[in-house]
Amino acid sequence: MNQVHKFTPSIIVSATLALSGGFTATAYAAQGAEKIERIEVTGSRIKRSDMEGPSPVQSIGRDDIENMGYDNLQQLLERMPVAGNGTFSTRGNNQDSTANGSAAVSLRGLGADATLVLINGRRVSVSAFAEGITNSFVDINSIPVSAIERIDILKDGASAIYGSDAVAGVVNVILKKDIEGVELNLGYGGTDGPNYEETTASLVWGTSSEKSSASIIIDYFKNTSLSSNEMGSLGTANQAPYGGEDFRSSRGFPGYFYVDEVKTIDPDCPADKATASGSCLFDYGPYGYISPASERIGAISQFEYRFDNAITSFIEMAIQHNSSVAAGAPTPLDEDAGLTVPASHPNNPFGEDIAIGRYRTVDAGARQWDIESDTLRLVAGLRGEINDWSWEAAVQKGRSKSMQTGDRTQGWVRTDFLQQEIDAGSYNPFGGTFNDPEVIDRITTSLVRRGESHMTSFDANITGEAFDFGDGVVMMAAGIEYREEDVNDIPDDQFQRGLIFGTESVSASAEREQYAAYVEFSIPLSDSLELQLAGRYDDYSDFGNTTNPKIAFRWAPSDEITVRASWAQGFRAPSLAQIGLGPSQKSQFFVDTQRCEQTGLDCQALDYNIEFSGNPDLEAEESESWNIGFIWAPEADFGISVDIWSITQDNKIDEEEFGPIYAAECGNQNSTICVRLPATGGASLGTIQKVHSTFKNLSSQEVSGIDISGNYNHSLDDLGLLKFNLEWAYQDKFEKDGRDYTGEYGYPEHRWIFSSNWEIGQFNTNINISYVGEFEDTPDIDFDGNLDFDSNTSRMVDSQILVDLQTSYHVTEFTKVSLGVNNLLDEEPPFAIGDGDGDLYGYVSGVHNPRGRYLYTKVSFLF
Repeated sequence: MNQVHKFTPSIIVSATLALSGGFTATAYAAQGAEKIERIEVTGSRIKRSDMEGPSPVQSIGRDDIENMGYDNLQQLLERMPVAGNGTFSTRGNNQDSTANGSAAVSLRGLGADATLVLINGRRVSVSAFAEGITNSFVDINSIPVSAIERIDILKDGASAIYGSDAVAGVVNVILKKDIEGVELNLGYGGTDGPNYEETTASLVWGTSSEKSSASIIIDYFKNTSLSSNEMGSLGTANQAPYGGEDFRSSRGFPGYFYVDEVKTIDPDCPADKATASGSCLFDYGPYGYISPASERIGAISQFEYRFDNAITSFIEMAIQHNSSVAAGAPTPLDEDAGLTVPASHPNNPFGEDIAIGRYRTVDAGARQWDIESDTLRLVAGLRGEINDWSWEAAVQKGRSKSMQTGDRTQGWVRTDFLQQEIDAGSYNPFGGTFNDPEVIDRITTSLVRRGESHMTSFDANITGEAFDFGDGVVMMAAGIEYREEDVNDIPDDQFQRGLIFGTESVSASAEREQYAAYVEFSIPLSDSLELQLAGRYDDYSDFGNTTNPKIAFRWAPSDEITVRASWAQGFRAPSLAQIGLGPSQKSQFFVDTQRCEQTGLDCQALDYNIEFSGNPDLEAEESESWNIGFIWAPEADFGISVDIWSITQDNKIDEEEFGPIYAAECGNQNSTICVRLPATGGASLGTIQKVHSTFKNLSSQEVSGIDISGNYNHSLDDLGLLKFNLEWAYQDKFEKDGRDYTGEYGYPEHRWIFSSNWEIGQFNTNINISYVGEFEDTPDIDFDGNLDFDSNTSRMVDSQILVDLQTSYHVTEFTKVSLGVNNLLDEEPPFAIGDGDGDLYGYVSGVHNPRGRYLYTKVSFLF
């Protein structure tokens, strides 16, 4: 029986050193006196006696996770070179995000919805709140690091094995089991610049007998907030002094008005905030969070009981509660709010009825959400063996439930309440006035957004020796699956009635059923050549059915060399959010060039509202992928692998590109797609009120590159053991609708991480050096809504190297102390002008972490 944090060694360690293509060379197949135990390996349903199938899998073991020193799964996975554009976290979390408090990983940059996340080889329910309005994902913040035995990253299309969403690959989180004893872990860390702290604790308990085993893992994580106003130049939307753009909002304090239908700026607008077109700018940057405060507590338990008839029952239970906050600047109002000021208002300087244009209720305070998320997972099943066949059947229930709340003290202003106070002469909207707190109390409100997703599933499978084939045996796996899913995202009624302004409101409701059957064969064509054939049929209640095959082989012409190759088709079903989306808004900066050309007004990038709705007629995305690689392992302590890969997606679901919508519709004052307010002052075009958009099967994309993995262990005799590992990902193509994004904004060509570990006596020292390559800045150089990076050349966003260091010491056999520092050299994120959408503060938030140097200590006790 394994002790806590101990792995059973195997005679095939040396063979898997290079073949695993990951951080760890530990094998997990146990040897018995009479026969080798077969286990299921990520990327195949067939149970094998070794770790290596024909597909490239990077395995990150528990020791590797500990040595890297990260306290949550998101911090770990975003450093992996296989991750890319679309990986997101709570970093930069603000009230305009639609998935506050959550995190996800995007393999190959194809998006979190093209990456399948499994726990112990099974699907889990998606987050109740979609990211980016419709991007469904598994919230990896709900998986505590202390419960993880290892992480397998399958860097290959796997829809033929696992079904929808496995277009870019699979992240399979394997939980600890077979635990014996008790382990207590405590940790604390903080930055040495702006004040930011993390506290961690976990309790691991396990016991076993001849017929049963049980384990419980309790995990706690807490971090303080790191506010934007603590970050200097990274905390302002006005990046002009640093070489960027001025993205301050046109919804100002004070604001502007319409007097006799003429746009008129508030006379008290400071000169450094007034624009030529009559707007009074406001810097919302200092109001957000680089890292919002959060607290997470969860428990995972696993139980097994072996009956006398060789059947084993098992149960997995997991519960997680996360709380977080999200903040945003005070409520921004615009012409769509329809606010007016009567001539009789005691503070009205114009002496006549006027309309309020763009204005911000700064005196009501910054807006803030309190977010509570709960996930629940229950798996119960049976497994056993019949002759040479293994079988398993299980049912699963999963739920993700989230709630966002804001009370009257958190800046949420209702426009009808505000209008009443203006009409009564109690609220003064002129001159940047801070109104009486009693008046503020009368214009604010409490609100709530609720989301919930459910998943119920059943699966059954068999695997074993199908029949003899030449001198070998054909191995086979087959199974069936059934799954029900639903999601509901319900905003506050006050949002739906149009009484709340300035936040990215989302509503969605959809459900579906899905049936699937699959079969897989491993055929030994010779002693050195293995062929894998797999196929899967899926039937969905809402969009139809799909069949996806996979062909792969592994050829080992010698003990030193292995060649592998695979080809597969895949698919991704439209997310429930994409199908069932109700009217949902986000804001985007762009220049209203048509109004500018006709009137000379609004000639700088301003923030406008884009409103999306779902599309029940979406079709599934289809994909085709291939991988060719070779492994050279001339000795037990050295190995290197090289894989060339490609993924092509068709029918890619995307939001309609904004540029063509603007060009076709926004020159027409009467357009129902690009909705403008009535033109005033003799102008032919009014200010844009909102632009309608949706999601369609619009695009195709092709992504390709090369992965290189290397491992080397070197004994220093009395001076211990040195281990080296390199993971390098080179992306040479990310072509989407004829445009190549490689090397462009957020798509660096090169990512790598180099790790070195030195074990000597009771000491263990680990260093990680991670690299993200340079890429071009600003995909829309003139911010007119049309991406022009392929026809214009912008500046380059510099590459970045981060160094992490950790040293551990076993004080006794049962006590270990660790000291570490992440971002040892205190590297700041490289400067970026930004994209006019999410990156407005001088760096690329989805690629670079602005947290700075982080120091920590941890202590572990075994009982």
